[in-house]
Amino acid sequence: MKLGLINSAWVQANQPVEFGLRKTKEIGFDTVDIFADPLDMNIKQRRLIKRECDRLGLPIVSIACVAVGLVDFNPSVQRFSVERVKAYLDLAYEYEAKNVLLVLGEYIWNQEVIPPQEQWRTAVENCRRLGDYAADLGLQIALELEPFRLSLINSVDTMVRFLDDCGHPAIRANIDISHLHLARVAPEELRRLAGRAIHVHISDCDGKKHGDLPPGRGVVPFEAYLPEIQKLQIDGAMSVELEYSPEPERIVEWVEEAYRRTDELMRKFGLRDAA
Repeated sequence: MKLGLINSAWVQANQPVEFGLRKTKEIGFDTVDIFADPLDMNIKQRRLIKRECDRLGLPIVSIACVAVGLVDFNPSVQRFSVERVKAYLDLAYEYEAKNVLLVLGEYIWNQEVIPPQEQWRTAVENCRRLGDYAADLGLQIALELEPFRLSLINSVDTMVRFLDDCGHPAIRANIDISHLHLARVAPEELRRLAGRAIHVHISDCDGKKHGDLPPGRGVVPFEAYLPEIQKLQIDGAMSVELEYSPEPERIVEWVEEAYRRTDELMRKFGLRDAA
């Protein structure tokens, strides 16, 4: 696997795009994931990212997309959300990425008023449409497992069921290690995602609340999860995901720490490809 970084680490510290991409390469990351909404980018911003990545020799692997409107009960919101995700897929094609990382929404109104199975069915139908669009572009969609009680996909059980219901070769799974720990997913459950997982996020947390800390700053048992991920033989990237640094002015040190620890862990378990 390649060792990547989601560029939101720099954006959240109010650093320019060029600075973040340059530092990502200088620190030693193999690839980068882009967190940017194509509907909020002008053509100069759009081209800047690809031009800089090409200049640096830093491949873009994934584009992260949060699209909670895909499960909204309003048809107009759903239609807009489908078109918005298509714009992300177009951007991924333009950037020569491999996938769009898709975060689905949650059940509304405490799973009351609207039957939860109806929201589930809506999500499946919209993802099938997007799967067709992705496949036509030679791309895949990697679904995120969120560790929150009302998230549609919040366990390996729900991930497997959603993938089965979609039944689409372009719809696959993302593995987020800290989310697995927060959701109390046993490492051996990952075996059920063999042949279905295409991307990995790595970060740490305190075991109670979503945190996205550099590995080693929390309690996630990486030594238990990483051997199971190694067995999956994923031909993709393991991307470091960092939330807001407590000291934004020291963001470079924050990212460097995350890189060193992740590199050590990946090499220890035979996960990082040789340079």
